[in-house]
Amino acid sequence: MFAVRDLEIPGLSPLSFEVPPGGVLAVSGPSGSGKTRLLRTLADLDPHRGDVRWGERSCAAVPAPEWRRRVGLLPAEPRFWRPAVGAHFPEDEDSLAEELAGLRLDPEVRHADPARLSTGERSRLALLRLLLNAPEVLLLDEPTANLDQDNRALVIGRIDRYRRERHAPVVWVSHLPEVVAAADRVLLLPEGEVRGLPDPGPAPAESPA
Repeated sequence: MFAVRDLEIPGLSPLSFEVPPGGVLAVSGPSGSGKTRLLRTLADLDPHRGDVRWGERSCAAVPAPEWRRRVGLLPAEPRFWRPAVGAHFPEDEDSLAEELAGLRLDPEVRHADPARLSTGERSRLALLRLLLNAPEVLLLDEPTANLDQDNRALVIGRIDRYRRERHAPVVWVSHLPEVVAAADRVLLLPEGEVRGLPDPGPAPAESPA
């Protein structure tokens, strides 16, 4: 269980919530409501009070580099600090080429300068870089914001496959109705209210032929 207890972030009410293994908590709220600050705090990038815990491990008791490896953050504006895309990835070129193709990225992009790529290409590459580092928890800040409908569906599917295969809890900042609808619960900021999604109820009975 990824559990947050009495988390204090400036400008927000104290937050408490849980995300089970393989579960999704969607985070919603207007611009400036603290969504990015929440993710940065959960990744131990900003100072905070309260308890953030993954299983038996408390953020306060785990060295920051180890916590950030286990609890992986995908920022809204990812950075690439090396001159070629491939330098940010493992050296298994065949595996990388397959992963790139799965997100509609030309395998030759690994030789490109990240600064010359489109925002959407960098966004998909940053997601792939995160997943290949095998974090145990995913913190996602609008990973589909700069994508067209087809690429958005690919990214949502790739994240869904990862969380199911690895039973990874996901905290997902998104305004997309399909993401919110697929989540287990929704955290509304800045109020800090956690809502379950409404039960659609039983399917209507079929009319006799």
